[in-house]
Amino acid sequence: MTGTLSVVDAHLSGLAAALLPYRQVAERLSGWGTELAWTLAGGGRLLVAGNGGSAAEAQHLTAELVGKLRDDRQPLSAIALHAETSALTAIANDYGYDTVFARQVRAHGRPGDILLLLSTSGTSPNLLTAAHTAHDTGLRTWAFTGPAPNPLADACDDVLAVPSPDSQVVQELHLVSTHVLCEYVDQALPLVRQLPRLAAPGPHGPGLSAGPTMDGRGLTAVGSTARLPGHVPNGSHGPNGSHGSNGHGPNGHGPNGHGPNGHGRNGSHGHGPSAGTGSTS
Repeated sequence: MTGTLSVVDAHLSGLAAALLPYRQVAERLSGWGTELAWTLAGGGRLLVAGNGGSAAEAQHLTAELVGKLRDDRQPLSAIALHAETSALTAIANDYGYDTVFARQVRAHGRPGDILLLLSTSGTSPNLLTAAHTAHDTGLRTWAFTGPAPNPLADACDDVLAVPSPDSQVVQELHLVSTHVLCEYVDQALPLVRQLPRLAAPGPHGPGLSAGPTMDGRGLTAVGSTARLPGHVPNGSHGPNGSHGSNGHGPNGHGPNGHGPNGHGRNGSHGHGPSAGTGSTS
């Protein structure tokens, strides 16, 4: 009994230690929820992927969006790329496991859609390849990871990096993030659906400009064009593909996030030794 309690206490202590710093990085979920609500309400799609336990959590997210979190609403388009086993195994067999998500991103993703990648390590090659393919295809990319910096955080437009060295704690807080993100989506949907629809999305999809605040983020349509706070109007990442100052707030990538080279169109990123093909999720 004592041994069991010590395991429980140790685990809960690790979780408790991560909660306060997690609370700070989780602030970005409000903006993500508004942006995701706008994308999905306008006919866009969320693609998600992960390996192992992260795959299960990614599929949990799509279940909440296609089904519901709490209150009844219209289904929202979200696809877990790892859940299509026939396509997954065929692609792995014919093209290699590193491409299992990237090929599906190219098949299902459209400019303006969002790709969310989950990884405790941030080094999984198949997720990194998917992120680079998403940029080439015109999708926005988000990631749930463990501590930054890590290659996946560098490869995505924005990241929620759980500040814990324990992968179990990281996955548990990824699940919290999934539920909180869905809450923000459900809060934003009624207002989003009242706004005039945009004629054509830009490279980063339809957007919103600053106006009345909702969940800590501006939300108004502006004539026939609109944009999301934190995105450059033309949807680019700035010269040479690097993120402009409007792309990330105080909880963004900073020293622990994007390096000076940002995202090149050729999708090149220094993965370093940690980006190997070991067993990561």
